[in-house]
Amino acid sequence: VFVLGKVADMSCMPQDADVGSNSLQGYKLEANGFFAVEVKESQDGSKFAELVLRRALDRESEPSLRLLLTALDGGDPPRTGTAQLWINVTDANDNPPVFAQDRYRVSVREDTPPGSTVLNVTASDADAGSNAYIIYGFGKMPAKVLQKFVVDAESGTISLQERLDFEDTRGYMLLVEARDGGGLVAHCKVEVEVQDVNDNAPEITILSLSSPVPEDSPAGTVVAVLNVNDPDSGDNGQVSCELSGEAPLSIGKASSPLAVVLFHSSPSKWRFEVL
Repeated sequence: VFVLGKVADMSCMPQDADVGSNSLQGYKLEANGFFAVEVKESQDGSKFAELVLRRALDRESEPSLRLLLTALDGGDPPRTGTAQLWINVTDANDNPPVFAQDRYRVSVREDTPPGSTVLNVTASDADAGSNAYIIYGFGKMPAKVLQKFVVDAESGTISLQERLDFEDTRGYMLLVEARDGGGLVAHCKVEVEVQDVNDNAPEITILSLSSPVPEDSPAGTVVAVLNVNDPDSGDNGQVSCELSGEAPLSIGKASSPLAVVLFHSSPSKWRFEVL
């Protein structure tokens, strides 16, 4: 019969009513990779067993152990007693969170309204209980970036706080962290590409204007030089110009700016509009 001692000291005391060589002589522990049994002797001469940890435990791979301990006496034939030892391995915060991806990439239109979801990041933790509870947040980033985005502490959902402007900033790099209940932290990066939309009208600037124009000006005389700019990108930033009205003028391109060219003279007054 075994009387189990405190779990903390992992000790057990047998009872054997016999004396002398027929009394308890030793112990045998079922083969395992973690514990060994050591026989100790108390002050009154009785023997007891101690389980000694020989190799570090890992709850994530083996959360509990079931071992058979056998006590042997010295009789002939020897008699034995057995005890089943159930050992539950408690969790230690030995595993940091792990993100599903080290780097995320997402594209967002610049006209996306605030409050919209940008991306959801996820992390897991192999520990248990509070050690596996994960809180999301942003790492150290410029204030300008923190004003644009917010991350939900529980879900890891990243949302837009302020409107984006492609013409101001074409992309952001977010540093997201996952912190478990024991204080271990993991990081991942989120690349946000801002997509341009056609939200800017072309701007026309008059660089030079000749007015009045002499009536005997030859055909091809430059009347005005204009600069046309559209801050959008790609096709949205490509512009074309045309004249409205009945003035004998046409538009010709001169490198970057545009030139309004007089084709033939006339004594009348002209009013033209660049479209």
